[in-house]
Amino acid sequence: MSDTALNLHQFSQFGHLDHIGVAVKSLAETLPVYELLGLKVLKREHVPTEQVDVAFLDTGECHLELLEATSEDSAIAKYIAKRGPGIHHVCLKVDNLPELLQRLDASGVQLIDKTPRPGANNKRVAFVHPKATGGVLLELSEDQPADQMSEQTA
Repeated sequence: MSDTALNLHQFSQFGHLDHIGVAVKSLAETLPVYELLGLKVLKREHVPTEQVDVAFLDTGECHLELLEATSEDSAIAKYIAKRGPGIHHVCLKVDNLPELLQRLDASGVQLIDKTPRPGANNKRVAFVHPKATGGVLLELSEDQPADQMSEQTA
């Protein structure tokens, strides 16, 4: 690794895969299939800032995050309209998200978010543009500081 390369391990919990986000047209229609596979719903949540309803499924080491749009203007609705349902993003759990975003930005990495924003499950999140990651929308996530936690669940 070169001296200018970012060492993600200093910001991540050893590259810990947190979840895979899957855009679905309907949680009500999709969840029963996953439940038949033996996956348990850990949590359901409404995330108004992202205009989605979310269901987190336990897969062991990481989670599946099923995302259903609650507005035609949401990023998930637009994604489904353009590409159809399917894998939307991959999420890595990191530490010190603001510092990581500053370093990525300073290194010329194309970011969707230059500052963290509230996400599901009491997390702060930011997205790296797929053009910077070989075509994968990459979400970076960290636990929200206790003094900034908000009740987003419905």
